Amino acid sequence: MNLRTLLEIVALLGTAGSLSFYLVAAFSLLDFLKHNRKTLNGSFLPPVSILKPLKGVDPEIWQSFCSHAEQDYPEFEIIFGVSNSADPACEIVRELQATYPERRIKLVVADRILGTNVKVSTLAQMVPQAAHGILLVNDSDIRVGRDYLKRVVPPLADPQVGLVTCLYRAEPASTLGSRLEALGIATDFVPGVLSARFLEKGLHFGLGSTLAFRRSDLASIGGFESILDYLADDYELGRRIASTGKRVELGPATVTTFLPPYSLAEFWQHQLRWSRTIRDARRGGYLGLLFTFGLPWSLLMVSASGGALWAWFLAALTYGVRLGLASATASQVIGDRYTASNIFLLPLRDLLAPFVWLVGLFGNTIHWRGDDFYLKDGRLSKRNRVLQ
Repeated sequence: MNLRTLLEIVALLGTAGSLSFYLVAAFSLLDFLKHNRKTLNGSFLPPVSILKPLKGVDPEIWQSFCSHAEQDYPEFEIIFGVSNSADPACEIVRELQATYPERRIKLVVADRILGTNVKVSTLAQMVPQAAHGILLVNDSDIRVGRDYLKRVVPPLADPQVGLVTCLYRAEPASTLGSRLEALGIATDFVPGVLSARFLEKGLHFGLGSTLAFRRSDLASIGGFESILDYLADDYELGRRIASTGKRVELGPATVTTFLPPYSLAEFWQHQLRWSRTIRDARRGGYLGLLFTFGLPWSLLMVSASGGALWAWFLAALTYGVRLGLASATASQVIGDRYTASNIFLLPLRDLLAPFVWLVGLFGNTIHWRGDDFYLKDGRLSKRNRVLQ
């Protein structure tokens, strides 16, 4: 067997695998939409403590904070946490307290560094300040609808549900890097989550856009203190609660995150960080990403076959399904209004993806929130500590 024939076979298998994944993702999408039509228990509206760890000022942060303060929900509190009293986010929280005096809004300065992941260290020090038994954690840049709590909390009426998490859409800045990032969330990340839910008969991890759970279930896994050194803290929280035998539910709400104006270099660094995060957290899933590179595999197949008609047909079919899935996910699942106008960038993103995957397969250094870290088996350590 010569090299060209070998490449043709490998590329054909890769293309067929990608087409199979896109079809599974399409079934996963339909399953999620069907599941989402179930009626929630509207009478289960217990008091909720919203925990929001902060570091610096994210895009659209004021409007995002206001969306939490304006919840149509009987009783809730919002607890913001910073690791440094000089953090510029503190002033925005104080302004929020003045704007919504009727709301219970606290600011906690968590100045003890309990572990490498400062966000989780802050959360661990926020929990004792929470008044209620239902806790909800989401990222600082998340904006929500007025019915957010009414849609996220009711699944916890079932004692077998240990955690509720949510999908999210991204609003990009005008830069190419930011638009590519948003496109990836809508067309790669969301189908990946839905496929994992479908194939694994439920989710076994959480997403940082929303993590709603009981204080007692958090205590049963050792609290936030048990994940102080993990990069993918949202993933670990969901995984550990699922390991107790309770379910992780993908709730019916979709929230919005606002992306900074990433340069291409910043886009690359962010993609590389998440690539290595997935590699350490879900090794099997990381290898499975090889079967999501439909365009690269198709182009290699067409080239190796000498432009055979059957190869062009299979390539067109594969990428047609890819485009259809991307559009359906954006419009029907997460209500993303930017994917349609940026869909012409999808081939560029798809051609970059294998390079991110390959570089992510090796190395353990990541850049996160202005610091360099060493990542080993999902755990973080400061890079300078490792090099000494």
